[in-house]
Amino acid sequence: MPDRAEIVKRIAQAEKLLQRGKTGDALNEYLQVLLEDPENDNVRSMAADLCLSLSRTAEAVSLLGDLFERQVGAGDATRASLTYKKLARHGSPTWEQKFRFGQLLENSNKKLAVGTYENALDDLAKQRKVGEALPILTRIVTLEPTQGNYLRFGELCAQLGENKQSAMAFLKAAEQAEAAGADASQYFERAYSEDPSDPKNALSYGKSLLQQGQIGAAIFIFEPHVLSGNPSLELRDCYSHALLAANRLTEAEPLVWQLFEQNPSRVQQVVTLIGQMVDCQQDAEAVALARKLELFQRRRGERRSFVATMQDLVAGHRSSPEMLEFLSELFNSSNRETDYCQTLLKLFDLYVSSGNFEKAGECLDRAADVDPYERGHQKRLESLRGKISEDRFKLIASRLTQLNKSVPEQVRAEEPTLGAAALQDLMLQAEILVQYGMRTKAVERLQRIQELFPREEERNEDLQRLYLAAGITPRYAGSAPAPPVPAPSGPAPLSPPEAFAPPPAVSGQQADVASFTRVAEITRKLYHQANANAVLATAANEMGSQWKTTRCVAAMRKPGLPPTALQEFHADGSAPGSSAALAAVVSACQELAVARGTVDLPDTLSAPEVQPVRRVLAELGVTSLLALPLMDGEDSIGIVVFMQSSQRNWHPSEVVVLKTLAEQVVIALNNVGLRRLVRNLSVTDEKSGLLKRASYLDLALAEAQRATQQATPFTILLAQFGRGVAMIKEFGEQAVETTMEQIGQLFTANIRSNDLAFRYDTTTVAIILGDTAEKEALLAVEKLRKLVADVRWPEKDQAIPFTAGLAEAVMRTNFDPVDIVTEVINRAEQALHDSLNQGPGSVLSLAPSLASAAVA
Repeated sequence: MPDRAEIVKRIAQAEKLLQRGKTGDALNEYLQVLLEDPENDNVRSMAADLCLSLSRTAEAVSLLGDLFERQVGAGDATRASLTYKKLARHGSPTWEQKFRFGQLLENSNKKLAVGTYENALDDLAKQRKVGEALPILTRIVTLEPTQGNYLRFGELCAQLGENKQSAMAFLKAAEQAEAAGADASQYFERAYSEDPSDPKNALSYGKSLLQQGQIGAAIFIFEPHVLSGNPSLELRDCYSHALLAANRLTEAEPLVWQLFEQNPSRVQQVVTLIGQMVDCQQDAEAVALARKLELFQRRRGERRSFVATMQDLVAGHRSSPEMLEFLSELFNSSNRETDYCQTLLKLFDLYVSSGNFEKAGECLDRAADVDPYERGHQKRLESLRGKISEDRFKLIASRLTQLNKSVPEQVRAEEPTLGAAALQDLMLQAEILVQYGMRTKAVERLQRIQELFPREEERNEDLQRLYLAAGITPRYAGSAPAPPVPAPSGPAPLSPPEAFAPPPAVSGQQADVASFTRVAEITRKLYHQANANAVLATAANEMGSQWKTTRCVAAMRKPGLPPTALQEFHADGSAPGSSAALAAVVSACQELAVARGTVDLPDTLSAPEVQPVRRVLAELGVTSLLALPLMDGEDSIGIVVFMQSSQRNWHPSEVVVLKTLAEQVVIALNNVGLRRLVRNLSVTDEKSGLLKRASYLDLALAEAQRATQQATPFTILLAQFGRGVAMIKEFGEQAVETTMEQIGQLFTANIRSNDLAFRYDTTTVAIILGDTAEKEALLAVEKLRKLVADVRWPEKDQAIPFTAGLAEAVMRTNFDPVDIVTEVINRAEQALHDSLNQGPGSVLSLAPSLASAAVA
């Protein structure tokens, strides 16, 4: 315990000695005080100053160093800073003192603090004290986390065996290099080599390897971490991508499915995996995964979108019998008979080409059961003669209604067995085809009626109206049309029918009849496509192959801008054109088409109009071309270009047919856009397939705008199946709901692709009939009435009441679409109300003038 009285006495003595100028003696007194009281910092500071005045620098530096350490320990940053500066001015602080001074500066002057730390590191480097440098470099990295500092820190940690800290530093350096756009692969690799047990290092290094295309190495890095425990979502995702890239699809499937179950929005990854399996001929695995996905999506109420996804997938990958069989099951269970039939025919072709004639016969049998009038069935059947069992051949033949026209006796023998049911069946099919604009197929059905039921139109008013709707007049050889007579008691002999006399579609003596007959088929294919690229690809392939062009390009493009979508057909032996060359030709031709309409250049070498792209045309081997604009109203939305490697003069009849198809391409593109809008709105009821009421106004407005632009009609139909409250009271809510779901499925499976059906209320369905006037709408109502004629209430043999009201929209270019929609919706509701007042079974159309026509 220091003697305070003695210390005070010595301090007083030292002060007197200083006053007398005896500095040395005063210093000795102070030093003696420090020996007795080493905690007295005031005396230590005075002693240091006296040492400096006496040029006893070494002692002063020692005293200042002790004083600095004590002030730092006491947390007196201000005095410690002053002491350190005095120490640095008269001597060289140790690396420890520099380190502590840097810590004092961190909160006030980071730049000076970093400089002090760097001086301390230099001292340690000279003294070769590597271990002591780690805490100092840690503080530098904290203050200035730059790529260079992380690399220094990582190297030092690696030298000291601190692998985890080293890996962390190299990983940080890699992330900064990557953010700056530099190559960070070496740093990711170094981080992994320092600590390969850390999943984060493995993930980063593996992703770097994937980017470099080193798929096998990435799998080697990912695999131990994925199999060893509970890997992160990102690690599993990267591992699955690596397996897919390596075509190790079977190993990838469990991972992809697990990720999808945790996040159903990743459904596209599952679809992509199915497509890869198909392309790699792993058909059984692809179908198994597709069935698994179908079950999952059905439980979530998204089966309808799943069917559309599978349709796109099958169209975009290798033709697989197993996948086509699965797709046919989907279409069959969804009541999509047209798609079901077309899929079966694709299967037929596939099985025939592979020599599996028994399976081909089974497919043809099922297709004929769905649509015995499909073009080409008889030819397909003949290709199976002698290659399948006779029983199967006869069974398929019995389904087909195609008769041998060269043997009149067979026709006469068969006619009595056909009767009214066959006539009504053929008339209904022809009526539907007329309604859908498929005139060629409608003419085929009417020719069939003329053969089997000659002059039937003279005593059947419905058949007369059907001939008028189709725009044809039946003629018979050797006689004029006879006046109406009563039906004969026995079958009348047939007169050989002459060709129908439809109004001529084109002028010219060399009209390509085959081209005309292909219009309906190509149109149907266009309408079946699910997106704009598919429509363009179908247009280019079908039109290019039909008219035997060297190249056919279909593109979407706004004038003055690059093409947004482009698809090319090229004949066998011709190389595909480059994207840049095709885009240049499309742009030049569309600009010409906007100015002058159809562009027909029999000789592009001498045509001044294509001078800017003549070199590109020469590169593509084009000598002549025909360009047809795709016009949506007055707006040019794209173009179809037919290119030939030799000179070609297009016949006017060919140009007319191609123009017709160009119009169908525009309609198909609009339909695709409308369907995409519906899908984006997510407004479809999964069970019935009907759109929900919430989207009714929006889609009606969209249809009104489209109809205004294209100067086409549209009609709104409301069909009610009994008053909702009364039906629920009589049959129960569940029975009503089940029946409406059945009706909805029938409607959605049979309306056109550009028509929209809505669940309007409990027992009412609303349908927007695009491109349909009042007369055609009434025909559509009768078609729908026949569709639901066999529907019964559950567990009751009681027909469902059918009442309908419809209204054709008033289309004027100066009318606002909102006003058009409001007026036609109100009129359709009034038509339904008036029809209900007339009694069940009534159908009423209400004109804008409020005049109406009822059809019982």
